[in-house]
Amino acid sequence: MRHTLSNLRLTYAQKLSLVAAVPLILAVAAIAILVAIQSRALAEREIQALETQLIEAKKRELRNYVTQARNGFYFIYGSAAPDDQEAKDQVAQILSAMIYGDEGFFFVYDYDGTNLVNPRQTEMINNNHLALTDSRGTHVVSNLIDIARQGDGYLTHLWPKPSNGQEAEMITYVTSFPSWRWAVGTGVYIDDVLTSVAAARADVETRVQRTFYYISGITLAALLLVFGSGMALNFRERRLADAKLKKLTQRVFDAQEEERSRVARELHDGISQILVGVRYALDSARRRLDKGNGDATAPLTQGIDNLGTAISEVRRISRDLRPGALDDLGLGPALKALIEDFANRTDIETDFQTVVFRNRLDQDAKIALYRIAQEALTNIERHAAATSVSVDLRGHKRGATLRISDNGVGLDQSLSHRSTGIGLRNMQERVEQLDGTLRILSGASSQGGTIIEATVPLTHLLPPESSTPVKERARA
Repeated sequence: MRHTLSNLRLTYAQKLSLVAAVPLILAVAAIAILVAIQSRALAEREIQALETQLIEAKKRELRNYVTQARNGFYFIYGSAAPDDQEAKDQVAQILSAMIYGDEGFFFVYDYDGTNLVNPRQTEMINNNHLALTDSRGTHVVSNLIDIARQGDGYLTHLWPKPSNGQEAEMITYVTSFPSWRWAVGTGVYIDDVLTSVAAARADVETRVQRTFYYISGITLAALLLVFGSGMALNFRERRLADAKLKKLTQRVFDAQEEERSRVARELHDGISQILVGVRYALDSARRRLDKGNGDATAPLTQGIDNLGTAISEVRRISRDLRPGALDDLGLGPALKALIEDFANRTDIETDFQTVVFRNRLDQDAKIALYRIAQEALTNIERHAAATSVSVDLRGHKRGATLRISDNGVGLDQSLSHRSTGIGLRNMQERVEQLDGTLRILSGASSQGGTIIEATVPLTHLLPPESSTPVKERARA
């Protein structure tokens, strides 16, 4: 299972494409479902309206048939007595002759359910069909007689076609001859209506499916466009990332070489010469002791002094590489020690101001600000020709800011704007790693000299409860 999950891990480009594709697919699916539901609902209303109109037309047609038939023999029925069998036979004969179309006919049932007239299904005549039901369980004859007793009305039911004997949907209109206790009516099959409705519904389904195909095609094209754009963007970003990685790697190599060169220069120009002096002093003392003709105290004293100087130089170089005060005491004391050493070494007037931080800086921010101060002081020593330097470190509601200013000759504007110097690039990259900002003002914009201002955001300040000792709060 774990192996399967590891195989499903996605690359950044795949995740990006997935993030872009999933909302698109969900949105298109929702739109497609909504369109289908709305289309079906609208079409169903239209189909029901069409079905209602067609059936109403059939009902009007049936009513007209019965009315016309009744008008044809009403003069007989109107003047006949309830027991006038001759009149009844005449009316039955007239109704038997009234057939129309391929399936149309008139029927007569007495109130007891006996069929009296049925010209297309003569086998039913003179038989009682009161209990007759269709395949859906509808009591057809019984319901027709009940409707006739109430005056007239319609009944929808199944009835075998005279032409083939198969049941089909029928609408029947029935009216009453109350004095003779007759139910007279006719019906019409509505399978043509049902066929039209079914065809309309099938057409709706076809249109809905076609709409789904169109939406699916558009979605597929959009997904291909998203994936194609994502692949192109990923390819471009990867090329840019590779180029940036190469440049960054080269910068790292350059920084390493520069640092090695600086350490080598410090060792050669400082400690190496001091140790050579110590060797000469020790050699001189040994020769005097071997000859027994002089006091070796002076060269030994000189050698001891030189060893002390060498030890101090080693400590200074070690402090420059990784100051212990930064880890032990915090950023404020570490900067103070750095600035005091800078002042003693260069005789440049320095001023260091800081305030007690309400919150503590995290380790990354401390190292970055310390290295920026170190790089800035090195540049001032080598290039600025300044006589005074001011360093200010303080926290505020937006984070923490380190501000270093001098009264020197200022930076080359083209250099400061393009940040082509390794030192300035290192400052910029350190601040960017912390999502902070670096401002460099030089010349007229800083009223002479140079101002370097590095700000780290509030996210790099630890809350007070994360620092247990009270004394730690005074550390930057």
